Amino acid sequence: MDGVPRVPEQRRPGFPAEPDGAAALRFGVLGPVRAWRGEETLATGSPQQRALLAALLLREGRTATAAELIDALWGEEPPSQALAAVRTYASRLRKVLDPGVLVSESGGYAVRGLAEGALDLARAQDLAAEAEKARGSGDLCHARDLLRRALALWDGEVLAGVPGPYAETQRVRLGEWRLQLLESRLDMDLEQGCHAESVSELTALTAAHPLRERLRELLMLALYRSGRQAEALAVYADTRRLLADELGVDPRPGLQELQQRILRADPQLAEPSAPATQRATPSVRPAQLPATVPDFTGRASFVRELSDVLSAASGGATTGRVMAVSALAGIGGVGKTTLAVHVAHQARSAFPDGQLYVDLQGAGARPAEPETVLGSFLRALGTADSAIPDSLEERAALYRSVLDGRRVLVLLDNARDAAQVRPLLPGTDGCAALVTARVRMVDLAGAHLVDLDVMSPEEALALFTKIVGEERVASERQAALDVVGACGFLPLAIRIAASRLAARRTWTVSVLAAKLADERRRLDELQAGDQAVEATFELGYGQLEPAQARAFRLLGLADGPDISLAAAAAVLDLPVEDTEDLLESLVDTSLLESAAPGRYRFHDLVRLYARACAERDEQPPSERAAALSRLLDFYLATAAGVYAIERPGDRTVDHLERTEFAGMEFRGDTAALDWLHSEAACILACVRQSLGPRTLRRAVDLLLASKDLAESGASSLSYETAAFAVRDATTASDDPRAEGRARTTLAQVLSRAGRFDEAQTEAERAIALGNRTGDSWTRGNAHNEQGIIANCRNQHEVSETHLREAVRAFRADGNRAGEASALCNLSRVLVSVGRTTSAIDLVRQGIALYDDLGLTFRLANARYALGIALSHAARHAEALGELSTALQTFVENRQRLWEGATHFRIAQVHLAARRPAQAAQHAEQALTTGSIGGDWMRANILTLLGRSLGDLGQTDRARACWRDALSIHEASGAPESAELRALLDPIEAA
Repeated sequence: MDGVPRVPEQRRPGFPAEPDGAAALRFGVLGPVRAWRGEETLATGSPQQRALLAALLLREGRTATAAELIDALWGEEPPSQALAAVRTYASRLRKVLDPGVLVSESGGYAVRGLAEGALDLARAQDLAAEAEKARGSGDLCHARDLLRRALALWDGEVLAGVPGPYAETQRVRLGEWRLQLLESRLDMDLEQGCHAESVSELTALTAAHPLRERLRELLMLALYRSGRQAEALAVYADTRRLLADELGVDPRPGLQELQQRILRADPQLAEPSAPATQRATPSVRPAQLPATVPDFTGRASFVRELSDVLSAASGGATTGRVMAVSALAGIGGVGKTTLAVHVAHQARSAFPDGQLYVDLQGAGARPAEPETVLGSFLRALGTADSAIPDSLEERAALYRSVLDGRRVLVLLDNARDAAQVRPLLPGTDGCAALVTARVRMVDLAGAHLVDLDVMSPEEALALFTKIVGEERVASERQAALDVVGACGFLPLAIRIAASRLAARRTWTVSVLAAKLADERRRLDELQAGDQAVEATFELGYGQLEPAQARAFRLLGLADGPDISLAAAAAVLDLPVEDTEDLLESLVDTSLLESAAPGRYRFHDLVRLYARACAERDEQPPSERAAALSRLLDFYLATAAGVYAIERPGDRTVDHLERTEFAGMEFRGDTAALDWLHSEAACILACVRQSLGPRTLRRAVDLLLASKDLAESGASSLSYETAAFAVRDATTASDDPRAEGRARTTLAQVLSRAGRFDEAQTEAERAIALGNRTGDSWTRGNAHNEQGIIANCRNQHEVSETHLREAVRAFRADGNRAGEASALCNLSRVLVSVGRTTSAIDLVRQGIALYDDLGLTFRLANARYALGIALSHAARHAEALGELSTALQTFVENRQRLWEGATHFRIAQVHLAARRPAQAAQHAEQALTTGSIGGDWMRANILTLLGRSLGDLGQTDRARACWRDALSIHEASGAPESAELRALLDPIEAA
C-alpha cells in the first residue's frame, strides 16, 4: 500500500533465534507503549523512557544516535542533562528486556533480534500487504478479513501518553494510515453489497472526520444503495457547504461525479461491483446439491442434451452466450429431480463458484415464496443478514449483482410456475439454471424446455435390476418385465417396488409381479397426472407392515413443513424409541425423507397420498382427529414449558388449556429457545390447522404461549398471519373467552408493528370480552396492551387509566410478572407527562418483582423502561448502563426487534448528552436491525437520526431524514407529524 509505514524484521544477520521454550518478547505501539515476555507484562518505565523505547522500535532496527534520540524526546529545547537521561533510560530498559535486544552502537542505540511479528505495527503491515494482494487477485472476502485483523490491532490512541515531537509525528502518520485502511475495508464492504450495515459506521466516521471526503463519498454510496437517495444527496450538500466554510474549496471531482450519477440514477451505481460479502467460513462457494443416487440409470439422451446446454452457458462450447435456463417437466415420480441432480453433479466443474439448490414446494398448498428463497441464497453466497433487503425486487437485484462475474449453477426443484421461478434466475452469462416442475413452462422466456417421459422398458428393467440384484432378476426376467410394466415404467414406482423386494429376501420376483397384477391394469387405464403417481404410491403403501402403514397415514395429516421425532411420537402415541424405528423404516422405503437428524418430511405428493389413505383406511375415523389433537397437545405443553422457563412466576401458563399429552422438558434457557425457534413454522402451522370447535381454545393458547416468535423478527410475519386466522376463527365461533384471548394477542402483534389504529380496535373488543367472560388473563393483558397503544399515540391519561386497571387485574390474579410489566409500562407514561421521579420509582418496583421471580429475559424490558426514565432525568450514564444491559439480554434471547428498539433508546441518551456522533451511529444501527413499532418506530428513528445529523452540521441529510419520517407519519395520521413539520419549516423557509 502506498504510504504505509514499514517496520521490517529487526533481527540482524546471524542473530540467534529464541531458545526452545523461551518466552518471546512482544511490543505494542498501536496504543500505549507496552512490552510482554510471553503473557507477562513488562514495566516500560516513565513516559520519557517509553518514548525512547518507541523511537527505537519505530527505527526499523537501525541505530539511532544520541542526538537523534534527544531530538525525538525533547525537540529544540532539551534539558541540560538530556544525554545522561537517555543513557539512564537505555540502561533501565536493558534490565527489563532480554540480553542483546537493546544494543549500543556507534554512540547510539538500536533494538534488534526480535522474533517475527513481535511488534504489533509490523503485524498490521504484513496483514495490510496480504490484503492488498488478495484484493488484487479478486478475493475480496479474504482481503476484508485481513484488514479487519489489521485494524483490530489498534488499541486506542497510538503511542498514548508518550511525549515528544517524534511521538506526535508518528501519531499523526499512523492515525492517517489507520483511516486509509478503514476506507479500503469500507470500500470493499460496499463492493460486496454490505451497504446497509456500513451506514452506521460511516455516519460515525464522517462525524469524527468531517473534512475527509473519501468517507463522505462512501457514505453517499452506502445510503444510495440502501434506497436512501435523498439522504445521499444531502450528504453531498452538507459536504460542499462545510468545505466552503472551513477551507474555501469545492468538493473534489470524484465526489461531484458521484452526486451527478446519483441524480441521474445511474443503474451501475446501484449494484455492487463484486459478489458475496462476509467470509463466514473458509469459502463462500455454496455446494448445496443433494446427493446423486448411486444407481442412476438410463436417460442418456437427456443427460447429453442438458449437459450441452450447461456447457454452453459456462463458456465450454460457445463464448458470449447468455445465461442458460433448462426447464424439465413431467408427471410426479417421473424422475425430474433425480435427472436434474445427476446432470448438475456432472457439470459441477464447469461452475467453480458454486451450486445452489432449493425445493420450491410447487405441488404443495404453500409454495415457497421467492423472497424467502432469495434470502436463503444470498446468505449461502456470503451476504450478511443485515445486508439483505426486505422487498422481492431488491433481493432479486442484489442476488443478480452478487452472481455477476461468477459461474454458479442454480437448481430450482419442484417449481409451481414461471412466476415463482423468474426472480430466482441469475440473469448473467456464466451462470445457468435447471428447473423442474410438473407443468411445461412455455411462458419462461428463453428456457430450453425438456419433457421428461417415463423410462423405456430397457431402462426400467436396468434400474430394477440395480436395486434388486442381478442374481434375483436373471432367472425371472419376464416376471421382472411384468413388474416394471405394472409400475408404468415410472422411475419412482419402480424404485419403491424394487426396494420392497430387496428388503424381503423370501419373496421372488414372481410373487411381487402377482401382487401387482391389479395395479398394472389400473396404471394402464390412467393416462397422466397425479393418478399415475397415486397408483405408484399405492404399491409401496400396500407392502407396509400394519404399524408402518398407520404411521404413514397419521404423519401425513400434520401441516408443518416437517416434523420432529418427539412431535411424531405424539402423533402416533408411541414411545420415542419405537417411533424412531418406524420412521427410519419408512425412510428406507422412500415414502419418508430424513430432513435432518431427528427430523422427517414427506415429499409433497406423498403427503397428499398419505392423507388420502388416512381418510380411506384409518379406523375409527375419530383417530385422525385424535392424532392431530395429540400433536396440538404436544406443541402447547412444550411451548408452555418454554414460556415458564423464560418467565418464571408469570401466571399465563396457569390459564392455558390443560393437555392430555405431555410435552418436552428442557434443562435451560438456551435449549428451550432453540426448540421454540426451530419449531416456529410447525407450531404456527399447527395453530392454523387447529381452528375447529374442539381444538380452538388450545390453538389460541398455543399462539399466546409462543408469543416470543412475534418479537423475534424472523417469524414475526408468520406469527401475524396466524394471529389473524385465529381471530377470524374465534369471531365465527360462539366462544367469547377464546375470542378475547385471540384479540388480545392480535392487538399485541399489531401494536409491535406500529399499526395502532388496528391494535386499539382489537384491544377495545378484547377488554369488553374479558369483562363479559371474567377471564383474568384477557382483562389484565388487554388493559396492559391498550395502555401501551394509548401512550404511543400520546393519549397519556387514557394510557394511565388502562395501565392502572391492568395492575389491579394482575394483582387480583396473583400474576406478579404481569404486574411488573404493567408498572414498567406505566412508568413510561409518567415519563411522557414529566413525572420522572415517580416513573423511576415505579419501574424499580417492577424490577424488584422481576428479581424476586428470578426473571432474566423480561427483566430486560424493565431495564429498558428504567433506561428511558433515567434518560429523562438527565442521568445519562446510569441510563446507558441499564440500556446496555437490556441490549445484551435481548441479543442473547434472539429478540432482534427489541435490539433495534434499544439501539434507538441508546441513541436518544447520547443525543441528550450532546454526543451526536454516537447517537447517529446507534440510530443507524436501529434502522439496520429493525425495531418493535414497525413503520411508526422507523419514522421516530429517522427523526432522531435527523436531529443527530443536524447537531453535526449535516443539515441537508437531516432534512432528508425528516422528510422520510414525515411521509411515514402522515400516511398513518400519527401526531408526530406536527413535530416534524416544525423541524422542517424553519429550514424550508431559510
